[in-house]
Order: sequence, then C-alpha cells, then structure tokens
Amino acid sequence: MILSDQRILAEMEKGNILIEPFRSECMGTNSYDVHLGRYLAIYKSHVLDAKVHNEIQEMIIPDEGLIIYPGTLYLGVTEEYTESHAHVPFLEGKSSVGRLGIDIHATAGKGDVGFCNTWTLEISCTQPVRIYAGMPIGQLIYFEVSGDITNFYNTKDNAKYINRTIRPVESKMYMNKF
Repeated sequence: MILSDQRILAEMEKGNILIEPFRSECMGTNSYDVHLGRYLAIYKSHVLDAKVHNEIQEMIIPDEGLIIYPGTLYLGVTEEYTESHAHVPFLEGKSSVGRLGIDIHATAGKGDVGFCNTWTLEISCTQPVRIYAGMPIGQLIYFEVSGDITNFYNTKDNAKYINRTIRPVESKMYMNKF
C-alpha cells in the first residue's frame, strides 16, 4: 500500500520518515518531490569494470545550467537527505523530467528500510538537454511493509552506501564477493 500525503506527514511526526530540507509545497497526493543537487559526476573511464573501483570526476552544475548528452552516464544527487525507518521508499522520475527525455535511474529506484542518505541518481538522456541544480527531478513514494524487519539497511555489515554525503556516489560493486 502506498502512503498518502497525510500518512507521510504522520510518519514524519513519528520519526519513521525524515526529509531534509522539507518544503510543504513539494508534497503531492501520495509522494514528495525531490530536487537535483549541485554536484554531478561522470566516470573517468569509458570502459567500466564491475570488479574494480571505477573513479569518477565531479563537477558543479553552474547557475546557467549544464547540458548533458546521450551516451554518457551522469551520477547526480538529490538535495534532500532522507531516512526511512519503517517504510520502503521508491524514487521515480517526474513526468515533466521524462518528457524532456531524462531518466533518473537505470535500476536503483527502490530503497531499503533503514536507508538514510541522499539519493544518487543514474541520469541519462535521449537528446542533449540543459539541467539545473535545484530543479525538481523525482518523487519519493513510500510503501508499507508487511511483517517484522530484522535486517535494516543502515545496520547491515555489508551496507556500502551509508556514509552521509551531498555528492553522488560511484558504484561500489567491486566490494561484493563474486
């Protein structure tokens, strides 16, 4: 079941959901709009290897915006820091963003209960498009969980994305055993 706007606010009052900064005008009927942070990154190598640490090059989106191009994976980050202690957060793109040909995640739209951080975005586009820091980029939707939880993300020994950041985080697949 998806949480309504009133239920999201009630869960925030209980401390089960945290959104910083929180702006009431960003609350939808059953979602909360998140915004593109000022940091963007691209991988330094054109060939990525799942077993090694692929380094990134960071950039700051200038006030006049930045044109992104097809064929490049851009790592962005949300302005909002979020915590979810009892619900499963899903990050979806806004339809206005999709209508510009921008995808904000390739595969990682679902968070885990216990996820506490900004969201790294896996941004790609179908044609060149200018983006801006602070633009609405996606919406968080929260789902109820059925049953007790014993394995919260922020307490897992192998959780790789738990250090609070305002910058995009590159893939840490290389830390997995395979």
